[in-house]
Amino acid sequence: MLNEADLRDGAVDTDAVPAEGASDPPLASRRLLLGGSLAALSLAAGSLVRPSPAVAQGAPAAAPAPAKGPQPFDYPGKDKGLTLLGDRPLVAETPEALLDDDTTPIAKFFIRNNGQIPEPIKDVDGWQLKIEGEVDKPLTLTVAELKSRFTPHTFRMVLECGGNGRSFYQPAARGNQWTNGGAGCAEWTGVRLADVLKAAGLKASAKFTGHYGADPHLSGDTTKDAISRGMPIEKALEPHCLIVWAMNGEPLPHIHGGPLRLVVPGWPASLSSKWLNRILVRATPHDGQGMGGTSYRVPTVPIVPGSNADGKTNFADLTSMPVRSIISTPANGTRLPATTREVALRGAAWAGDHEVAKVEVSFDAGQRWHVMTLAKPKNRYDWVRWTGKVTLPSEGYFELWARATDSRGVAQPHVATNWNPQGYGSNPLHRIAVLVG
Repeated sequence: MLNEADLRDGAVDTDAVPAEGASDPPLASRRLLLGGSLAALSLAAGSLVRPSPAVAQGAPAAAPAPAKGPQPFDYPGKDKGLTLLGDRPLVAETPEALLDDDTTPIAKFFIRNNGQIPEPIKDVDGWQLKIEGEVDKPLTLTVAELKSRFTPHTFRMVLECGGNGRSFYQPAARGNQWTNGGAGCAEWTGVRLADVLKAAGLKASAKFTGHYGADPHLSGDTTKDAISRGMPIEKALEPHCLIVWAMNGEPLPHIHGGPLRLVVPGWPASLSSKWLNRILVRATPHDGQGMGGTSYRVPTVPIVPGSNADGKTNFADLTSMPVRSIISTPANGTRLPATTREVALRGAAWAGDHEVAKVEVSFDAGQRWHVMTLAKPKNRYDWVRWTGKVTLPSEGYFELWARATDSRGVAQPHVATNWNPQGYGSNPLHRIAVLVG
């Protein structure tokens, strides 16, 4: 059984913890509806602390964890505005207001590790990737050979942690307590995974992949992988799945998996292996670290929140990430002049394997919704930037809610749904507060 100190100090991979009992305490309590950045507004507009939607509906409540605000973050090349969620392994999310760029700058891109950070290498072009298993011609390719032998492609695509939104679950689920900041949209340059797999000659028995990276296990045990996940071959052959060596036109930073990583868009970023050095083509589903049980898996039959599920029955791998929208301007906690009535809004939305069909904003708790204008994405899996405005009826305190709907007609819920022990797939409406006057 994990203890609070283990989770606080990051001594375990908090996104891939076996279900051994009831929910363990999370890294930090981040359950307030609008977060600690509204302290100043709380003084001016009254307390914003209220029962969470899940508690109000009668779901079992978790024992309150000690209050802990955003932790200082200081890492070379990274914006100091990121929020540290854990330092072993290193995990940091990007506040929504920092996700206001069409292409997320490297400095503002979230960090998610599962093990130790490997030592950088000097010979980047000499880094090797092995393709083996259910193939006719196993390959060992250097980065230089990937660049010269295959056609490069650049796509702007969202990468999103499977646990993004975890902090919105009630009762608390295990793992890093992400809000909406475990996502970013960068321009990735590399070769199609499909081209490399086809060059190796896929056998008829090739049905799944397994991915391996060079990051050491947190324990230092060289017989264990920090994480090793895989996917059905149909997803691996999707033309936007890339083996990448560049991010936003620059060599792939070491902290983001350089010199080589996978980018598997639309699905949990745990599949997008960093420091990639091996892909195993398999006849059966991959059984590496981070596969099976409750790891990156969600119930197919809803369970009672707080249940001690082991994932052995009625669970399936999380595949396409759910639809999500964020408000990036104004920032949560913004105070506007008393004469302000029209508020300009900007944000982003994305929907896993699907398309974003609509984004709406409400300033009256969902009584009325105002449709925003969507920009055209650059390519599939790019996020949709949206803009619009709302006209407030008076000065005072207002909550702005953003709701996206995908191409299937599925909209974001008001509260996090389909509770699961490790908190995957949580995508409730994004809410911010502004004070006029």
